[in-house]
Order: sequence, then structure tokens, then C-alpha cells
Amino acid sequence: MNEKIQQTLKSSETEDWLDLHVVRPLCYYCALAFARFDIHPNTVTIMSMIVGAGSAILFAQGCFYYNGTHGLLVNLVAIALLCVADILDCTDGQLARMTGKKSPMGRILDGVAGFVWFVPIYLALVYRFYYHHEIEFSFLGIADTEQNTLIATAVVFILGVISGVWGIAGQQRLADYYIQAHLYFLKGEKGSELDNSVAERAKYEGMTKDNTSWAERYFQKSYVGYTEKQEAVTPEFQKLMGKLRSKYGTAENIPAEIRKEFRDASLPVIFWNGLLTFNFRSMWFFIFCLLDVPAMNFIWEIFAMGALYFYVNKRHEAFCKRINKKISE
Repeated sequence: MNEKIQQTLKSSETEDWLDLHVVRPLCYYCALAFARFDIHPNTVTIMSMIVGAGSAILFAQGCFYYNGTHGLLVNLVAIALLCVADILDCTDGQLARMTGKKSPMGRILDGVAGFVWFVPIYLALVYRFYYHHEIEFSFLGIADTEQNTLIATAVVFILGVISGVWGIAGQQRLADYYIQAHLYFLKGEKGSELDNSVAERAKYEGMTKDNTSWAERYFQKSYVGYTEKQEAVTPEFQKLMGKLRSKYGTAENIPAEIRKEFRDASLPVIFWNGLLTFNFRSMWFFIFCLLDVPAMNFIWEIFAMGALYFYVNKRHEAFCKRINKKISE
């Protein structure tokens, strides 16, 4: 990776192999094109939301088993659109760093983009299951009656809600937080977006109808809840940060040996943390869609990705507790 591309990244340490060698270089050239036409990073984020959400229409279509070559092509186009949405979502950050057009709203929009994609996509999968469930019914030995279809679709809908709310939303929210935590100790305050709910709530309470639009107030209020949920599942990290801020103030004042100890402990976790983000997660989603069992994605999200979430969370909390205990002695 050349130096110019490297300068548009938060850090190569927080990128997986595919992002570092394929996605990020591609996004860099996309960012150059957007910069040439003076397109704002927030506009690119909104474009990613539209493209990602639009792919839901195609994901609602059965694949090869049910609709032959036409179904396969439709699903491949849907996959391509979602990949384009991800590229745009990655491009906005590189564009912001390239042009200096960073904003609090951009940070908030970037955090919710993936959720905007998957709400309609997951609803499309429930719709798809209602019409295309022969494989699942045959495997489970369920008679394909209208009553059984309605019951099974209701179950799939519940699984989709759990998968969306606790699965993709909760898991990616934690993954983003750990990336920002790593950057905080690696690059300091300016190199990280490690926001806290107290400061974000203060920003929200300072917003009025006179100085901010309703959209900014709405997104800021949502972001307060986002940060509160991140903090709720990381109590040991919150204790560590509370002690460090009380004792040293800013990240730049934290002794180098403490920052190094955190980075060295965090780096192996970042690898597993990366599996909670788009690339690994979407690979399985694409496989399930192409095999015509997309409802299996919900089960995968809840159980397999859920186990990975707990592993990453517990491992991160453990080393935070260890460092906190060490600096208290």
C-alpha cells in the first residue's frame, strides 16, 4: 500500500487483510473522484445507505434452487450492490480525512449506515422465506401448509429481529468501539473517535431549534443512546478510562508504557474483533442467500457470531481489568 493511501486510513492495525489490500485502495481512488467534484463525505454516506437499502428488493428474490439462472443473477446483483454500499461507506471516511471535511454528523451517519442497509434487507429475507421455504420444510419434515408457513414465517421474523437488534447492531457497535479504543491508545485524542455518552448528551442538550435542524437533533439523540450501549457492555474499560482520565487527563499525558501495554494487549483482540465487521459477516450472508437458505443467516448471527462477540468482549474486559489493577497498585 502506498503512502498516500496509508495517510487516509485511521490505522493499518485496525484493518483486516481484505480491507487493507483490496477495499481501502479502491476506496482511495473513489475518494479522489469524489474530491475532484467537491462531493461532501456525508453525501457519500447517504449514497451508501440508499444503495445498501435498495439491494433488499433483489435479496427478496429466490436464488437458483427456486428461480433458476434468473434468480442466481438477481442475487449476484444484490450482492454486488451491497458490496458497492460498503465501498461507499468506507470511502466517506477516507474522503473526510483526505479533504479535512470531518464533522460530528459524519461520524454519526457513518455509525448508522450499516443498520439502514440491514433493516430492509432482513425484512426482505422474511418475505423471501414466506414464498421460498421448501428446502427448510423438507429438511425439518414440516408439511407445506398455509398454517405451517405462517407459523414458520413468524418464527423467522422473531429470529430476524433478534439477529438485527442483538446480532448485527450490538456486535458491530461493540466492534466499532474497540477499534476507537485501540486508536485512542495508539494515536491519542485526535487520532480516535472514542466518544463518551456524557459529552454527547451535553452536546444534545445544547442543541435548540434555533441553532440546529431537527435532523441533527434526532441523530445526536440517537448517538447518545449508541454510546451509552457501548459503555454498558464494557464496564472494566470504563473503569480503566475513568482512572486514566482522572490521573492523566488526555491520552497524550498517559505514560508511554501504559499506552504500549494497552496496545499490545488490544492488538490480538482487534483481529477477532475484525470478524464482527462487514467482510466476514457478509461472506456468510452471501453464502446463505446463494444456497437459498437465507433464514439460516439469522441463526448464524445469533449463535456463531454471538459466541465470537462474547469472546471478544470478555477478552478485552479481562486485560482492561488487569491494567487497571496494575496502575492502582
